[in-house]
Amino acid sequence: MDTSAYENITPRGLKSRLDAGERPVLLDVREPWEFELARIEGSKLIPMSRLEERFAELDPDAETVVICHHGNRSAYVAQALGRAGFENVLNLDGGLDAYSSVDESIPRY
Repeated sequence: MDTSAYENITPRGLKSRLDAGERPVLLDVREPWEFELARIEGSKLIPMSRLEERFAELDPDAETVVICHHGNRSAYVAQALGRAGFENVLNLDGGLDAYSSVDESIPRY
């Protein structure tokens, strides 16, 4: 399996980039109930199960950070996006759970 289609970004790395005013596409692939509990401000919710039908909503040229709860679903989606020709895809390492440790405004669940 080719895992070179995407790179990981650490929670601290993403937080510092967002704090610096950078605006990558934050693609949250969790379920709606999870999104209601906790999310990074400005994230776009497309649950992994709906990705195929909503693919057209994404810009293959935009830098895209894929987010889930622990980093497993997002790694899968990041790989799928890479195979589909997205060249600038980052997987949030450890998911939102890890991100909540660098941003206390994000509740853990």
